[in-house]
Amino acid sequence: MSINSRYIKIEYYRSSGPGGQHKNKKFTAVKIMHLPTGITAVAAEQRSQAQNREMALERLQAKVAKLTRKKKERKPTALPRSVKERILEIKKKRSQIKKLRRQVNEYEE
Repeated sequence: MSINSRYIKIEYYRSSGPGGQHKNKKFTAVKIMHLPTGITAVAAEQRSQAQNREMALERLQAKVAKLTRKKKERKPTALPRSVKERILEIKKKRSQIKKLRRQVNEYEE
């Protein structure tokens, strides 16, 4: 998937970290913004501006592709019989506990 150059904005700035005079003097770091979505991608690993621009463009394309990818629709699945039986057993136990709590003792009056 390629992104139209009309829809991107490229900014260059000085990157930090090791790399010597070449990296410290030049604007080698690249920040690319996809204007319709507002997604940004940054690359500052290399000392070359061109290599960083390519890396940032690849990252931006991946992010936009992920955003536009359709998600598969979830299909609801039925509960297995063993799970239903387990739920019913738990309900029966809970019901018995509540019944015992309701019974009034004849000797307490």
